Amino acid sequence: MLNRYHWFYYRLRSLSTAEVGFRLRQYFQKQSDKQQVGWKATVLLATWPERIFAISSDILPAFPLLNEQKIFEQTLDYSYPVDWHLDLSTNKRFPLTYAKEINIQNAAFGNVEYVWEVNRFLFLPALALRYQLTADPRELSRLITLVSTWVKANPYLLGVNWYSNLEVNIRLVNWFICWNILDASILAKTDPVFQRFVESVWLPIIYQHCLYSRNNLPFHSTASHQLIAGYAGLFVASSFWKFPESPAWNSFAQSGLEQEMQRQQGPNGINRAESAGSIPFITDLLLLSYLTGLRTGNPFSDLYTHQLENILSYIAQLLDDQGHVPAYGDEGSGCLWSLDDPTPDGPFRSLLTASAILFGDPLSKERSHGFDLKNRLLFGDEGLQKFKAVPARETTLGSQFYPAEGHYILRKQEPGRSEIYVHFNAATLGASALVPHGHADALSFVMHVDGQPFFVDSGTYVHHTNSDWRRYFVSTRAHNTVCIDSENQALQDPDLRWLNPYVTTTHKAEISDYSDEVIASHNGYDRIGCSHQRRMEFDKRNNRLLIDDQVESRRNGNHTVEVLFHVHPAIRFRAKGRNHFILSHPQTKRLVVLQIDPALQVEVVNGQQQPGLLGWYSAGLYQKQATCVFRAYLTLGAERRVELQHQITVQS
Repeated sequence: MLNRYHWFYYRLRSLSTAEVGFRLRQYFQKQSDKQQVGWKATVLLATWPERIFAISSDILPAFPLLNEQKIFEQTLDYSYPVDWHLDLSTNKRFPLTYAKEINIQNAAFGNVEYVWEVNRFLFLPALALRYQLTADPRELSRLITLVSTWVKANPYLLGVNWYSNLEVNIRLVNWFICWNILDASILAKTDPVFQRFVESVWLPIIYQHCLYSRNNLPFHSTASHQLIAGYAGLFVASSFWKFPESPAWNSFAQSGLEQEMQRQQGPNGINRAESAGSIPFITDLLLLSYLTGLRTGNPFSDLYTHQLENILSYIAQLLDDQGHVPAYGDEGSGCLWSLDDPTPDGPFRSLLTASAILFGDPLSKERSHGFDLKNRLLFGDEGLQKFKAVPARETTLGSQFYPAEGHYILRKQEPGRSEIYVHFNAATLGASALVPHGHADALSFVMHVDGQPFFVDSGTYVHHTNSDWRRYFVSTRAHNTVCIDSENQALQDPDLRWLNPYVTTTHKAEISDYSDEVIASHNGYDRIGCSHQRRMEFDKRNNRLLIDDQVESRRNGNHTVEVLFHVHPAIRFRAKGRNHFILSHPQTKRLVVLQIDPALQVEVVNGQQQPGLLGWYSAGLYQKQATCVFRAYLTLGAERRVELQHQITVQS
């Protein structure tokens, strides 16, 4: 554990002069904002906006009429009154006190993520759509009641729902979507009850959210998707609702989005936060802003458009044959907005539909799930025709390397839809190291066969906590890489933020018809006098992945070297010999053979809690189960170097 003196050293070293100034201004703003607690806005718009996204109810497919929303493993029934401060998992409540002084990690209040997930209003667009489909006044009345009770229960700056600018902007986006689905400006002309609601409740709270968003943006060097969310929420809102400040807000937010599009994405469109789970959330923000700009006569630059195309192209390559996404980094911030397809891979595939429409990309069309409800709202009938016009192709994908960002996809596809897929991670810890979305997973890999996971990233399980579970799932030991002395590849502060991110170096990256090769290293273990270099060679003719680990100790003292192979809970295995295992998955007939270097001792760990957590897998937030990890280890003497060779072969 890092002592407080080391923590201060690394934290102060990370602060720029600009950030020190920002933190001081933030402190004084926090004190002055107390004077605004409970403020009620009065808003009069000269004109109400015409909708810019429309959905035709007469051509919609069957749509489930549900009154429930999944909140992680819990269920919210919003046909009943909603307690907007309740944590559904513990039945504890957050206090109605000044938002910026609430300790969100205080267990006495519960888990803030459950509260925020309810307050995002992710269920509201579906409710608005149900009203469009049925014209049932009870559906509209329920929507009015939900928003009205939220406003009553959350006076300005009171309660945890005013704590996070990210949450404020997600709410703002969902209200923007609902207004468009309802065509609220037209509806208000025929429904006086709805008109009074809009004038006295909805527009004032929308204005307050815009004002909060503008005044509470995070510092640019320590934020990632939170900053993009702040700019995007403010941009779509100020493009749509013409408040007195909207022109200034709009120019400010668009400029910020243009900058962050380039700063936070690599040259190939890979997000520098190093979190695969955040990709659809961030891309939805960028896409919705882009389309809003087009529809309101305020388009983004060609550079922004090109980078958006790069992001969508990376998504098309990232998915395996069955559309599954290899995990790296945190699970992400969940969903921005949705109308259908709640499956984990659904948001990725929905974005590929948008890619096919916008850029005419056949691969995106092939890998999408067709023209879904979300894209029907965004693009309408014209979008459907464009989607149909994109040529249908059967594409055989090969390996794809992104050396600038440190991501390598080693792949072999054959007729009959068989596939060997490896994602090798030689990326950095993340561009915004103090925001803990990256995991200490340098030189780790995942492997899918025929769309089924064999070797996996352990997942995330929890955010917003410094618990042992959070500590485990972000650790080096929870990934398929080399761990030395049970140490992470980077140091963490007491809140589990990374303080000294490692540097990765790619020494070789080559693709050929018969084999792919990547050699990379990192400097995360320099502080203990050790180094690790990994060579990955994919022999396509023999369906064999060769892994060569070179570990060196440059100081006195012995070191424990672990090589870890985490497998999916569905995997079954049998030992064929010493360090030789046969693995199977119930959804594919092909077997996978794991051969670990004979110099290593091997034990299979499953669901271990003592002496330390090991052998756990999380398929999603607040989900975990025991799984097997092959822990191979040896003791490395002082000033010694060892080369370890492993093979993973997929049998035909």
